[in-house]
Amino acid sequence: MTATERRERIAELVSEATGGDVATADLLAGGSMIALGVDSLGLLRLVDALELEYGVEVELTGAGRPLDTIDDLVALLPDAPGPGDS
Repeated sequence: MTATERRERIAELVSEATGGDVATADLLAGGSMIALGVDSLGLLRLVDALELEYGVEVELTGAGRPLDTIDDLVALLPDAPGPGDS
C-alpha cells in the first residue's frame, strides 16, 4: 500500500467513525479533524478501527505527538502493514 493509499484509507476510516458526517475529501484536504467535526465518540471509534486494521496501539491523550490530522495518523503507521499488504 502506498503512502497515498494509506492516507486515503485512514480518511475513509475517519469518515466511517463519524457516520459519514465528515467527508473523506474534507479530511484529505488537511486541517484539524476536530475543526472538521470529529467528536470524542468519533475519535474513540477511529482508535478502535486503526487498532483493528493496522495492529497498532493509539493513544489520543498524554505526551507525545499530536493526533489531529490525517497526516498525524499516517505517521503512526510507517511500518504497519495495511489492508492487502503482504
